Amino acid sequence: MKRREFFKNSSLSFLGGVFLPGSLQRSGNEGPLAYSYGKQAKNIIFMVSDGMSIGTLNMASLLSMRKFGRQCNWIKLYEQQKVVRALMDTASASSLITDSSAASSAWGGGVRVKNGVLNVSENGIHHQTILNKFKAAGKAVGCVTTVPITHATPAGFCISNSSRGDQAEIALQYLPLKFDIMMGGGLEFFSAEKRKDGRDVLSDFRSNGYKVLRNRTEMINLKEPTGTPVLGVFTENGLPFSLDLEQDKELQSSVPTLAEMTKQAIHHLDKNRNGFILQVEGGKVDWAAHANDAGALIYDQLAFDDAIGIAIAFAEKNNDTLVIITTDHGNSNPGLFYGDAANENFDKLQHFKYTNEWILSGVTNSFTPARLIERIEGAQGIVLSKEDAADLLTHFKDIDAPGLYNPRKLPFKQLAGLQSAHTSIGWGAMDHSADYVELAMFGPGSKSLKPFVRNTDLHQLMLHAAGLAG
Repeated sequence: MKRREFFKNSSLSFLGGVFLPGSLQRSGNEGPLAYSYGKQAKNIIFMVSDGMSIGTLNMASLLSMRKFGRQCNWIKLYEQQKVVRALMDTASASSLITDSSAASSAWGGGVRVKNGVLNVSENGIHHQTILNKFKAAGKAVGCVTTVPITHATPAGFCISNSSRGDQAEIALQYLPLKFDIMMGGGLEFFSAEKRKDGRDVLSDFRSNGYKVLRNRTEMINLKEPTGTPVLGVFTENGLPFSLDLEQDKELQSSVPTLAEMTKQAIHHLDKNRNGFILQVEGGKVDWAAHANDAGALIYDQLAFDDAIGIAIAFAEKNNDTLVIITTDHGNSNPGLFYGDAANENFDKLQHFKYTNEWILSGVTNSFTPARLIERIEGAQGIVLSKEDAADLLTHFKDIDAPGLYNPRKLPFKQLAGLQSAHTSIGWGAMDHSADYVELAMFGPGSKSLKPFVRNTDLHQLMLHAAGLAG
């Protein structure tokens, strides 16, 4: 099936929304929330562009306008006043600057926990997660992501664990949950060949009644009946960056986009007459920000924006669906900065073919400066000087040291610094920030959103929007 056929009749129509009055009140910094709703939300789609600083959204909007001649879906929702907008405080229990596990736990468990932890308070209490609460109420539940399905953001909606890093254990924790659909990467945590214990976890899922999907074709052809749990694991680690995926026809045939996963997940979950809740994560936006990789960052943000289009199109046709669009924290604070050639420089991103990850992952210590210059020019149209190329190659003498987001210690920072003169894009750091972040809501319950909230507020907001006790 061709991608355009898959998306036929799925474009954003913006027929308008009818919002019923409500209220949300806080009593002190930690006080209870009080809600009053008219129409309840039968369905909730919770969308997370992981690690999205405001500059990321800004530059994705600019690139969309300049390359495609259209506004991105997220900003269009603001322009047409289709959503209620707020700022959200993202701190964790241990820091003003959260990590993804504590941030997702704030939504998933409704409490702030320490960084690195999933829904486990310092006193050892394991908090019941939002998807388990909705599942117990008879709703279908699921998560889709562009990173391992065992990663921090989906896990925070699903399970409790004292360490987000124990993804092999988290895969086993998913097994008895029988959640309706979970799709993403992370094959190494399910495959007997990759797990340290040699356990064939994919077989365990199959023997427990799951339909296991391994590629895009199997996902598109999914026609399982209501109540059949589905696990889709398409790649090791994360899915490819969107920019790189567009250049690889073989990968395109085997790896779905986030928008495709979102559409199929909604279709599968919507079979439940009691409604559903779905978390959608653009997880590699965060990974790109950690690497200061402008092409990866902006094009993955636009891929997330395509998924927003799918969710809003469904919600417009089903006015009982609440769509929540946000991020868990900022990351690296990128921005487009002034200069006489800023427009011309930024427009170079329209012609990028590959990410910095693709460029650097293909470089070896046998590369000459001329060969590196040719590789970067072919990938992005940027021409480095021989001196800059030679300096960059000095970082490839020892590139196999361990690391969380950059295990080979590739010189992402150095390359990004060299690119800034060619793109006018600058970076504040290579890690999470304490910024208050964007939060938008569309559909029943959205009018209860106040202009400034804490991340933990969303847990109770979702429960009350759906008419469930907190």
